[in-house]
Amino acid sequence: MNSEKQYIDLYSLARKAIFDNSAPVMNEVRDAAFEDFKRQGFPSRKVERYKYTDMSAIFEPDYGLNLNRLDIPVNPYEAFKCDVPNLSTSLYFVVNDAFYSKALPKVSLPEGVIVDALSAVARQNPDLINKYYAKIAKTDQDAVTALNTMLAQDGLLVYVPKNVKISRTVQIINLLRSDVDLMINRRVLIIMEQGAEAKFLFCDHTMDEKKFLATQVLEAYVGENASLDLYCMEETHEDNRRVSNIYVEQLANSRFNHNIITLHNGITRNMLNLTFRGEGAECFCNGCVIADKKQHVDNNTLIDHAVGHCVSHELYKYVLDEQATGAFAGKVIVRHDAQKTVSEERNQNLCATKQAHMYSQPELEIYADDVKCSHGSTVGQLNEQAMFYMRQRGISEEDAKLLLEFAFINEVIDNINLEPLKDRLHYLVEKRFRGQLCSCGGCRTC
Repeated sequence: MNSEKQYIDLYSLARKAIFDNSAPVMNEVRDAAFEDFKRQGFPSRKVERYKYTDMSAIFEPDYGLNLNRLDIPVNPYEAFKCDVPNLSTSLYFVVNDAFYSKALPKVSLPEGVIVDALSAVARQNPDLINKYYAKIAKTDQDAVTALNTMLAQDGLLVYVPKNVKISRTVQIINLLRSDVDLMINRRVLIIMEQGAEAKFLFCDHTMDEKKFLATQVLEAYVGENASLDLYCMEETHEDNRRVSNIYVEQLANSRFNHNIITLHNGITRNMLNLTFRGEGAECFCNGCVIADKKQHVDNNTLIDHAVGHCVSHELYKYVLDEQATGAFAGKVIVRHDAQKTVSEERNQNLCATKQAHMYSQPELEIYADDVKCSHGSTVGQLNEQAMFYMRQRGISEEDAKLLLEFAFINEVIDNINLEPLKDRLHYLVEKRFRGQLCSCGGCRTC
């Protein structure tokens, strides 16, 4: 209970500072989240969805928090450039948990589109935020979501009005910046009205060699006939702890495409909860993990077919080297009335050493009888015959290993719809396998 106690004491002592430096709409749900957190405590490994990651160990160290919202001295537009050649984006920054508004992209967004600080919009338009904030991210069902809700003071708000299409990809760079070990609690709220279309690229980076603990809760509402592409890429460092919970609700005939790519990290735990609320909706959920040393990556997904005539696709691939640990647990629920459901789930994993560990748990829970569902999982090592074949033709052992790993992970990257990002990832993944990847091209902070 020691891990929980420090956060319970923190909230009790710093409640006024937390409230004073946030928006009333966010404060309205804070106390209830606190009670939910006290009741639940951090989930142990006995809790099914958390069996592969020790959450208490992640949250036990003593981190600083910027509850008084002290200004972080950095201009990310001058100090940082996450460059994807040939990809034209509207570039925004979130420094720790605060939207950077001192300088904004010169390219204007379509009329009515909002990309801004969550707390600022909550003060200006509380009805909009109140309608969606903390509605699908239930604090009584997940302790980490409860902790984030009780401590988060700011974050990002994205709103795309009815039938508005954003042609240019919106790129959000999440920067972790601190002179001391720091805990960050960030919220992201994405609202896609009926018929709206947008593509978002989220990139997580660290600017300092400090220990960071970042919790993030992202809620995405995808309206009828709306389309949302969400690309999330992490390239941090070995002392970074990242716990991200994504909640998605899809209405009729909507489309959601989610790609999560972990290129470099310390300990990462990603959770995706997606619910179909209208018929004819479709989702594509892809994951790509490359880990070595003692890195740990845990992806946990739950896709809920609450209505019929919906389609879900899942493909997660891991390449683990040295003493890395990977985990994937994916559950698909098909409710009684969800007839004509189509669901495909695949998890394929490559352990390049005998010391690497992979845990895989795909699940189907089906209550309807007219469905087409499949799931599968594989864990293997490098093909010795293929290695021997390439070595016989003059290819070095290192290059042969790289070619096999690259060919294995390539299927996930090829599912990316943004061609420039796909090309860039091919380049970054190759560098990652060669052990040469330490920063993106153009970055002047690393």
